[in-house]
Amino acid sequence: MDICVAGLGLIGGSICMALKRAGQHVWGWNRSEKITDYALRSGVIDGFARDFVSFDVVFVALPPEATIEFINSHTFKDGSIVADICGVKGWIEEEIYKIPRNFRYVGCHPMAGKEVSTIYNASADLFDNASMIITYSGETDDRAVKVIAELTKKMGFARIVECTSDTHDKKIAYTSQLAHIVSNAYVKNSELDGCIGFTGGSFQDMTRIAGVDESVWSSLYLKNAENLTEDISSLISSLDEIRRAIAGGNREELENVLREGRRLFESRREERTLWGDITVTDLK
Repeated sequence: MDICVAGLGLIGGSICMALKRAGQHVWGWNRSEKITDYALRSGVIDGFARDFVSFDVVFVALPPEATIEFINSHTFKDGSIVADICGVKGWIEEEIYKIPRNFRYVGCHPMAGKEVSTIYNASADLFDNASMIITYSGETDDRAVKVIAELTKKMGFARIVECTSDTHDKKIAYTSQLAHIVSNAYVKNSELDGCIGFTGGSFQDMTRIAGVDESVWSSLYLKNAENLTEDISSLISSLDEIRRAIAGGNREELENVLREGRRLFESRREERTLWGDITVTDLK
């Protein structure tokens, strides 16, 4: 199987390295020759792709707009599989199916990453024990999904989660995008100055992702705006409830508010419930 990864950043580079660890030959493409040269010299890829008509599978590891621009401006092998790894799926899916395609599209989202970017931080084990989300619609080819699932297992993922793009975007707004926004907002406090010696694990957890690239994440937020703004409003409401309980000085009221949060968290943690159209396949 001839595989190419377009976009040799943290995720794209790690896909290459994980596939090569599994014995696959992988070609790469990147807009920056400096990055491509590094990938070749360091063995991240086996060669540089100048076109895409000979590849059976092309992973597109680029931001949303760049993903669609790349796909629309290149020619792919008839019947090949083109899989994007963007953090929003509804917008990508809509753009893909606006015109007829000679390839089979599969929407993917690897649930792994780091607070740092670029291929220099890529690693072969980035996806070990992580989840790969694969989205589907009425246009999705089951055989193409099977191929991506096989490659997913080879890359070290522990499970595949399948759902529609709508479900993906709702869940990701809460589990990923909102977390990044909270971290960004949390550090906009004057008490951030002079924190040396006052921080522990909770501070590190809250601030670890505050410094991610705003040009990448703002695009993801805007393309999932409806879901994300609902989650922000819900969070503001919950914070205000806690604020009012603290300001009121009523310990019983405060304990009740906090207890409800703990109860909800513990009940969800103990359950392995699936929501809506979600299916989970364990790979290990």
